[in-house]
Amino acid sequence: MIETAVRFFQEGGFFMYPIAVVLVIGIIVAAERYIYLSAQKMTNRRDFNRLHHMISKKDLKGALNYANEAGSAMASMLGFGLQRLARRQSREEIEYAMEEGLLEVMPRLEKRTQYLSTLANISTLLGLLGTIIGLIAAFTAVASADPSQKASLLSQSISVAMNTTAFGLMAAIPLLLIHSVLQTKTNEIIDSFEMAGIKVLNLINDGTSGRAANAPRPPQGEQPANPAGSMA
Repeated sequence: MIETAVRFFQEGGFFMYPIAVVLVIGIIVAAERYIYLSAQKMTNRRDFNRLHHMISKKDLKGALNYANEAGSAMASMLGFGLQRLARRQSREEIEYAMEEGLLEVMPRLEKRTQYLSTLANISTLLGLLGTIIGLIAAFTAVASADPSQKASLLSQSISVAMNTTAFGLMAAIPLLLIHSVLQTKTNEIIDSFEMAGIKVLNLINDGTSGRAANAPRPPQGEQPANPAGSMA
């Protein structure tokens, strides 16, 4: 099996080497992105649970300090909102701040993922280019060959030239599949940011409503003191 693969690679010609380089680069990018996104997913879940617990306990100062020190994308996004909350700003301002934080961390999550689709297209095009150049060389060689050998020589040359297209597709298909998987994983993380922002906003809103409901009210039928009226 290994000998067949080596022979297949050697018979494809020069363009098999750039396709192999593209495949190796794609595998490196895919591995780095998968490890990064998997780590971010775990870290974001941990930081959200910690911050959600602190906010529910009304420990806003501790939550803000933790968000500034954690360094994860989730902590960074929620930290924008907590800064506005510390300034006693409205729910809309807090929501806008967290949306700004989400826009800031999104490029880190989507970084280099789009390279995989580009590398897959390059691999396919390199395979087609190698096949076309191989066919041109084959027809040029057949033109000056003996008539009795033209058929066998042409079929053999075409078979060798098609190896580059086959190898290009063998490299492009896995890269496209990996790109789809990583894109789905990235979208799941972004959706978790939006859900986390809504949960924190609702938690903050519930805390504000609770403080308003527990505020002291004057007894029914009793009018508040009016210094100006009593003087009159």
